[in-house]
Amino acid sequence: MQDLPQDQNAFSLGEMVNSQFEEYLLQYNDVVEINIKTPDPLLNQMFDINSSGASSMGGRMMMGGMMNGGDIFYLSGYTLNDEGFVELPVLGKFKLVGLTADQAKELIEKELEKIVRGEDNFVRVRLGGIRYSALGEFARPGKYTILQNRVTIFEAIANAGDLTVTAKRDNIMLIRQYPEGSKVHRINLNHKEIMTSDFYFLRPNDMIYAEPMKVREIGTGVTLLQTTQLLISLVTVILLVYTTTNTN
Repeated sequence: MQDLPQDQNAFSLGEMVNSQFEEYLLQYNDVVEINIKTPDPLLNQMFDINSSGASSMGGRMMMGGMMNGGDIFYLSGYTLNDEGFVELPVLGKFKLVGLTADQAKELIEKELEKIVRGEDNFVRVRLGGIRYSALGEFARPGKYTILQNRVTIFEAIANAGDLTVTAKRDNIMLIRQYPEGSKVHRINLNHKEIMTSDFYFLRPNDMIYAEPMKVREIGTGVTLLQTTQLLISLVTVILLVYTTTNTN
């Protein structure tokens, strides 16, 4: 974030900035972690989808998948299908698309009360981390999963090794998924107003694309020194060809 003297709305140092964060609504293909506990040990075992198939080898495979850009919750969580449903053991199917995590929790709790009544029931629903893709002018482009509830765009960029020196920081493309489809947004990382925008916090399945500057497109040097060296080499070649031609 650079200071922009020509911008009268730029924030002063030390000024408190109120960031916008809207409650996320679950979407198709989201992966959610659902934990259910009751006073009945048998039911608890049935609700735990990892109890029968979990092993040390499986745990290592999950951790390896996460390190390679996979999703640690893909095997242990529930994926909303193309119709927005998840299917839980014993309880059956639930349509969670368009609900917040708290609303999904309340929906499951009501169905659980029909089977086991009591205050000892426990239900937790949360996103399986923030999954996003970093493409283009990144030091380490790829697909990442950050195991947090909130991730800023700067944290996501840092997690991908930061932008290269040739990235257009004032024209970053953000492709965001919505229930009705995808939208493309343009973001200026040099503008401090980004902290109050809807794009300061990433959402699951966001894709960040950093375009290269013109110097990268035409193949010239990245820095002033590299560009100067390239120009000197070019002038030297031209003079050599000119001298050789005139001598002959």
